[in-house]
Amino acid sequence: MAKPQKRYVCQQCGSVSSKWAGQCADCGDWNTLVEDAGAVVTPFSARHNLQSGGRPILLSGLDTDIALPDRLTTGIAELDRALGGGFVEGSATLIGGDPGIGKSTLLLQAAAKLALAGKGVAYVSGEEAADQVRLRARRLGLGNAPVQLAAATSVRDILTTFGGSAAPDLLIIDSIQTMHSDLIEGAPGTVSQVRASSGELIRFAKERGTAVVLVGHVTKDGSIAGPRVLEHMVDTVLAFEGERSHQYRILRAVKNRFGGTDEIGVFAMESEGLSEISNPSSLFLTSRDENVTGTVVFPALEGTRPVLVEVQALTVRLASGATPRRAVVGWDSGRLAMILAVLEARCGLAFATAEVYLNIAGGYRVTDPAADLAVAAALVSALSERPVPSDAIVFGEIALSGEVRPVAHGALRLKEAGKLGFGRALVPSTQSAEGGAVKLSGFKDLPRFVDYMLGR
Repeated sequence: MAKPQKRYVCQQCGSVSSKWAGQCADCGDWNTLVEDAGAVVTPFSARHNLQSGGRPILLSGLDTDIALPDRLTTGIAELDRALGGGFVEGSATLIGGDPGIGKSTLLLQAAAKLALAGKGVAYVSGEEAADQVRLRARRLGLGNAPVQLAAATSVRDILTTFGGSAAPDLLIIDSIQTMHSDLIEGAPGTVSQVRASSGELIRFAKERGTAVVLVGHVTKDGSIAGPRVLEHMVDTVLAFEGERSHQYRILRAVKNRFGGTDEIGVFAMESEGLSEISNPSSLFLTSRDENVTGTVVFPALEGTRPVLVEVQALTVRLASGATPRRAVVGWDSGRLAMILAVLEARCGLAFATAEVYLNIAGGYRVTDPAADLAVAAALVSALSERPVPSDAIVFGEIALSGEVRPVAHGALRLKEAGKLGFGRALVPSTQSAEGGAVKLSGFKDLPRFVDYMLGR
């Protein structure tokens, strides 16, 4: 019989190696490879015949009737929006974010609302004592909510407690990196422990119909710590984003097996906890009473929600021979370089001797290619010192040829702009959308748009 092979797992990036090494070949960190005691790889030649000893599986067609899953609506509209309507019974949800961003606060508020609505809710903390959670609940005005609290790190103890007839409707584990399974050797937080603990908790959710929420730590680059397979195991992954110095927080759905992705919920951190922001555009727009050079309003789209943000640009002329600087906050620096190149090559604007600074107001981050035309408008406005009309929004994608291309969901963007009092929109000429109360000005290519901006 062939000898089983051991495997070693990097505790930083989760990569697997067949032999130990001092340095991980993938992430480059030193002394992070640890033997995975929970998995021994048996060579294929030593396995049994895969066609014998099994049993037939039940097959069904795509047209089989199926009931929609029941949901636990938390009463927090922004959280329910990001989840697609609430927690699904028997699902596993992973929520990650920077320390102090408000993950525990948000989940405690949701747990209290569900408990007050008559649902069974349990909150298990592996980082804080039960009294610390009670003190936070009192600060939030939720001290009377009938939430079951516990401080534990043993997965076996947790499943023994809730595995009987008293299984809750919602179980919150804060956090998964502190959990420990005695089926696997290793300290809590290691790749093997996180994978094993998550697997047991997810299996409990599926068997008992309990919605399980796992709080996850994040690494310095913002990704959820632990093995990447953790995000594949759960049904929903939520990312809680924002700067601790800023008031607002964004809850973003990056994976959802029961709803749409890229939905966001917007919150503001206040002394009473996290409050919902029903109109997030108000967070990212400054006063529009007077025209200011270098500022343009862009209707970004997050899932099905349009959010109006302000694009700000500043250009500073340099003496000859100096190397100009390009600084970007909230947008892709590579895409800014492309827009500057198109403006110089197709429109004859000289940015080579000017420093360029671009910022998305409020710390918001834009990945929508429809922001190309808004960025170009802000750059031209800053360079020429001619303001964009304060009642105008701008959106469209720019090609390397200088063509201004239409973007998706133009009607949604225009509808949101009309609700907030904007009267006109500078868009691609082929944009298929009805403006309604918003007057549309279409442009076929970037040179014509620049001529309009410069009043030619």
